Amino acid sequence: MRLSRRALLAATTAATSLTAAAPTATAERRNPLHTGFERLAAGGYARLDGRRVGIVTNPTGITRDAHHIVDVMHKDPRVNLVAVFGPEHGFRGTAQAGGSEGRYDDPATGLPVYDTYLKSGRPLADIFTSAAVDTVVFDIQDVGARFYTYIWTLYDCMEAAQLAGKRFVVLDRPNPVTGRTAQGPVLHREFATFVGRQPISQAHGMTVAELARLFNGEFLAAPVPLETVLMTGWQRSEFYDASALPWVPPSPNMPTPDTALVYSGTCMFEGTNLSEGRGTTRPFELLGADGIDGRWAAAANELALPGVHFREAYFAPTFSKFQGKTIGGVQIHVHDRTSYDPVRTGVALLVTAKKVWSGFGWRSDNWIDRLTGSTDVRTRIDAGASTDEVVAGWQEELAGFRRIRKEYLLYK
Repeated sequence: MRLSRRALLAATTAATSLTAAAPTATAERRNPLHTGFERLAAGGYARLDGRRVGIVTNPTGITRDAHHIVDVMHKDPRVNLVAVFGPEHGFRGTAQAGGSEGRYDDPATGLPVYDTYLKSGRPLADIFTSAAVDTVVFDIQDVGARFYTYIWTLYDCMEAAQLAGKRFVVLDRPNPVTGRTAQGPVLHREFATFVGRQPISQAHGMTVAELARLFNGEFLAAPVPLETVLMTGWQRSEFYDASALPWVPPSPNMPTPDTALVYSGTCMFEGTNLSEGRGTTRPFELLGADGIDGRWAAAANELALPGVHFREAYFAPTFSKFQGKTIGGVQIHVHDRTSYDPVRTGVALLVTAKKVWSGFGWRSDNWIDRLTGSTDVRTRIDAGASTDEVVAGWQEELAGFRRIRKEYLLYK
């Protein structure tokens, strides 16, 4: 990618973006956090004036007083909102993992709702065309992990909007696990799926507006006309609770910001024969399988990983793996989230699980390779590598991604 294109895109976005102000310390804020939507609304929706608007959103697209932005915009005569586009789990959030709501008319507003899940390229562009929109708006709360599908809905919708000749506007929200740094392995393109379209790190440390700029500058075949409405009052070191915004589960198995904190590491257990805690009240914090005992928690605690303790735990998932069966494993207790490294911790748990439990196995389709972005994590663990050796294997590629990522960051 030539630097000239990056510079051009950066200049274009800067000219069309609302500038983010650096806040003071959370406890003494003079400038409270305002989301991209709040700033759009405060400006009288001027960016949408005279436009036929369609919005890509889900239950997380809410105001701080918990009204959905679709309901708010639909009632406002200054906005010509004509369509809604729902991602995985759907616009109103009624579908479980791997599902969507299909095409229907929203009972609350009468607006047509189109299904974007697993659609991309020309078929998705045709949906935008048939919806008769000229501007596509995106407002979904992300959780900071490469394999969370909403950022790839963003990517696919940007690509489709470019193909359909539509304008694209991203309304920014906080990264709930901070934007301090990027962590984990970088995807290899031959392993691209809907849980990772392009070579970014497993924990990307970016907001959706920053990711949109990255996608436009690095990965799309041709850039889409992109505008970003930034937040004010957010800084990269802040976790979600500093925002004073209500938390709406972005998906059924992301009930709290604590879930998001561990997710970029423990979601790797989806690629194993262990439960990743789906069907419990603490998904991705509880991990286990039939036959595991306290030796796993003991082995993990012996590593003295920063910021985290492990408790021997027993639980019975109500659905998914080991449904209705009491199994043993660990519960993750993060006691210092500033020093906690979720991806390194996830690798350590994989390494120790394989060491203490003879039944350990990968999913037969090697889904772990899609989650981690290459065969490297799986093959190193199978070869008996330590946590440090596995983590060392991705450092060079991670350093390269961090250099690229730095060009697209919008907040301090």
